[in-house]
Amino acid sequence: MPDLRQIIARNRAGEAIAIPSVCTAHPDALEASLTLAENLDQPVVVEATSNQVNQDGGYTGLKPADFISFVKDIAAKAHVSHERILFGGDHLGPQAWRKLPADEAMTKAHRMVADYAAAGFTKIHLDCSEGCQGEPAQLPDQITASRSAALAATALKHAPNPDHLLFVIGTEVPPPGGARTDDHGLIPPTTPASAKATLAAHRDAFTAANIPLDLIGGLVVQPGVEFSPMEVHHLPLKRDPQLLDALADWPGICLEAHSTDYQHPEAYPRLAQLGFAFQKVGPALTFAWREALYALDSIRTQNGWSTGQSLPDVMEDIMLANPTYWQAHIHGPDPRLQRHFGLADRIRYYWPDPRAQRAVDRLLSDLSDKRLPDPLLLAHFRPDEIAFARESRHSLPRALALARVQTALRPYFFTGHRP
Repeated sequence: MPDLRQIIARNRAGEAIAIPSVCTAHPDALEASLTLAENLDQPVVVEATSNQVNQDGGYTGLKPADFISFVKDIAAKAHVSHERILFGGDHLGPQAWRKLPADEAMTKAHRMVADYAAAGFTKIHLDCSEGCQGEPAQLPDQITASRSAALAATALKHAPNPDHLLFVIGTEVPPPGGARTDDHGLIPPTTPASAKATLAAHRDAFTAANIPLDLIGGLVVQPGVEFSPMEVHHLPLKRDPQLLDALADWPGICLEAHSTDYQHPEAYPRLAQLGFAFQKVGPALTFAWREALYALDSIRTQNGWSTGQSLPDVMEDIMLANPTYWQAHIHGPDPRLQRHFGLADRIRYYWPDPRAQRAVDRLLSDLSDKRLPDPLLLAHFRPDEIAFARESRHSLPRALALARVQTALRPYFFTGHRP
């Protein structure tokens, strides 16, 4: 089993090492990610969010134990060792129920954290930063830390092996309306002073709750990476926000970066140099899956092989019929463009729809018996993706889509990467 504390220790000793945390429930994106980790002989964290997976099923319909079984089943079918997979819970707190009064929302959060811990999730991100009914949108560190410590106590009570738990604290998510940039168009990083304040508040709260401080292993801060609906804010490679200074008295803690999707490959080892041993990725993986499927649909259309409605048109019909997952997030002109190509990848919520699944199956079936020579594929796929797909156990069209997901994830495996 991968040892996150060993990765933290090596990073804090100055080694540019990090582990990717894959945050998706899409079965094909998960298969591609797990297969890549297996092929590179690297560990990987698979994470579920509180909105995605909880005791009520979340938007996936999966409870915590269901999610672990779901991922392990995918791994088994792909011949991926379970021993290289760690499970993490992301933003575990009252977010899914924040329209309720705080007491009710936190009661539900405690039940959720208990279920995550009992199921075998060991990397637990405690996030009580958002206010509930009648509270400010963002809560002060003292309240956030107190509620997080209470959830940590619940996790310890229900975990089969409490010593295996590793808590991640802090949060750094874009404010409503998207990320804010400075006068130079860059995302301001968290200041060392702010990071120290978050650590101090959690130190006091964990101490008051008699929870060992060495169970805290990660601190979420903003290194200066983000993406808006149609733009990536890239990490300034030469900038050092000095966030490691905040960890001077915390040798067992590393930094965690969220929203690292779509960065240039050189950003990931640089983040590791800056102390970010935990690097989260999610939407970029399903974005890559959609990108590949649309490329295959274009090949099908261009060659007159279609047997029905195009995949983009099917997905548009599905999203218009149920705007729940995109309406509040897409603004301004060209809403169709953002629905299909937005970097937040709101379309990812619609792939489980039976109509979408039938459309994808029809696409792959339409191409399965067709001759797809390299000159045709090279208009849409990279040479290494084509080479991988031709050696895959899957049909060529499906293998191409899996290969595109691996292209998005591969830069995260810079440590020990083998060509």
